[in-house]
Amino acid sequence: MPRKRTVKLRCPICKESVKSTDPDFPFCSGRCRLIDLGKWASGGYVISSPVTDAEEAIRDRNPEEQDQKDES
Repeated sequence: MPRKRTVKLRCPICKESVKSTDPDFPFCSGRCRLIDLGKWASGGYVISSPVTDAEEAIRDRNPEEQDQKDES
């Protein structure tokens, strides 16, 4: 019978070793889980906005000017 595979990683908060079978995975404890939740709630973690091309940003602001150029 095959054994269940366990992944061993590090807690993202305190860097302690954690197994995938631990109840608080990927954290080592409930405390680290709450610290992480607090960082999300306070804005400590931010998802960046996508980088746009400068020309694309100009076209988005002035679509009429782009249409006139296309007609010429």
